Amino acid sequence: KRHPDAMLAVTEGAIQGVRHCQKQFQDARWNCSTIPRDASVFGRHVLKTGTREAAFVYAINSAGVVQAITRACSRGAITNCACDLNKQGSQRDRAGQFSWGGCSDNIRYGTAFSRKFIDARDRRQRDARALMNLHNNRAGRKAVRKKMRLECKCHGVSGSCTVRTCWQTMAPFGATARWLKSRYDGATEVSVLPNGAGLVPRHGDHKKPRKKDLVYLEPSPDYCDADVSSGFTGTGGRQCNRTSKGTDGCDLLCCGRGYDTRRRLISTKCECKFQWCCSVDCKTCESWQDLHFCKAWQEPSPRV
Repeated sequence: KRHPDAMLAVTEGAIQGVRHCQKQFQDARWNCSTIPRDASVFGRHVLKTGTREAAFVYAINSAGVVQAITRACSRGAITNCACDLNKQGSQRDRAGQFSWGGCSDNIRYGTAFSRKFIDARDRRQRDARALMNLHNNRAGRKAVRKKMRLECKCHGVSGSCTVRTCWQTMAPFGATARWLKSRYDGATEVSVLPNGAGLVPRHGDHKKPRKKDLVYLEPSPDYCDADVSSGFTGTGGRQCNRTSKGTDGCDLLCCGRGYDTRRRLISTKCECKFQWCCSVDCKTCESWQDLHFCKAWQEPSPRV
């Protein structure tokens, strides 16, 4: 109610988080699928259990809100914030001296707003799941800040760079999503301290997670089979790569159930030529391809 102009940006950030989550996990058993007309978006199991998938969802959602709020500030869409006015004067980097100018993204405002908005519910509780959520929310915010970069414009005679004007800007959100995916791959399983004051690695040989790392409380299911009550879609019917040894390979993605092969006529753009000026003309080429799709799990028939 106090920030109606910011709510549009919050919505944009949430949508961006879902889109990039699905892009990062498009070839995995859990593909960040959403459930229509379900308030949990990803399914009740994903958000209620403390798995590494839940950790990633919270982190990328937090990062999406930071990115969207900060962008809205820079374009003047939020009334009580604007460019980062603290970026003034001169400074040096590896390329030499430069002057601050342009509109540096106000990452501090975006981070502070996201922290108040996203963390509000979990700050009222101090159980293990609330601590996990708060940690991963913070990791998402830190990912956006880590991927910020310096952009500069040169001024001088005949395009020489005798004077540089620079500003700080956020990287495209895909870079942040990829960074968080790397944190997901190396996430740490944790448990809560007896006094409830923090999280520690569940296994003694694991290092203490840093603020930018993702943490989770319990192992993930295999996500092989559909479970409507939990929101699992399963991997039945998913397209797989017969020759791949990765997560998109038929062996892993189909969970040992095998796959069906279907022959389809595929249309693609080909023989593209650049025409001066300024268009690209392409032909449409068609070819038959074998596509492979995971078989659905079937309950064994009872013995007679």
